[in-house]
Amino acid sequence: MNENKTIQKSKIMSAEISELPEKGEIVIATIIKINDHGAYVSLDEYNKIQGFLHISEIAPGWIRSVNKYVKIGEKKVLLVKNVNAKSKDVDLSLKQVSNDQKKKKLMHTKKYEKGKKIIQTIQEKINMTDSDIEKLEERLCSKYDSVYDAFTDIASKGIEVISDLELSENIKETINETCSKIKLPMVEIRGILEISNKKSNGVEIIKKILTNIVKNNKESVKITYIGAPKYRLSIIKPDFKSAEKKLKPILTEIKKQIEKKGRFNFMREYSKKNKRVIIEVST
Repeated sequence: MNENKTIQKSKIMSAEISELPEKGEIVIATIIKINDHGAYVSLDEYNKIQGFLHISEIAPGWIRSVNKYVKIGEKKVLLVKNVNAKSKDVDLSLKQVSNDQKKKKLMHTKKYEKGKKIIQTIQEKINMTDSDIEKLEERLCSKYDSVYDAFTDIASKGIEVISDLELSENIKETINETCSKIKLPMVEIRGILEISNKKSNGVEIIKKILTNIVKNNKESVKITYIGAPKYRLSIIKPDFKSAEKKLKPILTEIKKQIEKKGRFNFMREYSKKNKRVIIEVST
């Protein structure tokens, strides 16, 4: 794990040290010139050195026009097919990059950019030298996959999570103050509850059950009335795993209190962005 973090550190946080990318590496590049044979690009992470994307590596099958697939100024996630160290020629491929590789690379780059901005803010606040910042990055990356992961963990759990890194109180206070302003990413899973109670005061019973659920779970759970017998249940958490973990006992509790004298059903709502089925329970 530490070896992977060291590799990531050298490639991402200090990319300028490496003059050329490695064969098989996934990179981000900007299209700078297009001709009949393909497109020339500049590699964003390698001091804008130039690479070439041949027409045969743009998309599967026969391509009539390169312009149909790439535009000047557009950024693309590419695979490094070959590197000639002497001539500094870099051959690239677009068609060999999977959707998963593209998604991971874009997320990785986004984290790097966010982490870089936070590091710059910390540096400016207490006038840290570039050498001091480099040492701080190294310490954070000895424990986390990226400096941004470190900052979001601090924002979520407090400065105590890096107490073992032996940083000065001044630096820790500045990091803590800066991280407290980070807006943590959140995900939402939703579903429709169909619940009824046959008792004469069934509506009041349902209202009390749902009110207690929301009260006991504070900001992470929302329940809104759609129209009898339907209610929308929403779970908001930093990631899908914790959202799923929160959802299951809530559904179990509602079902337990309802099913003796009524009907319970829950159906997960789908979205265009998230096709996953988190939980489906019915009786």
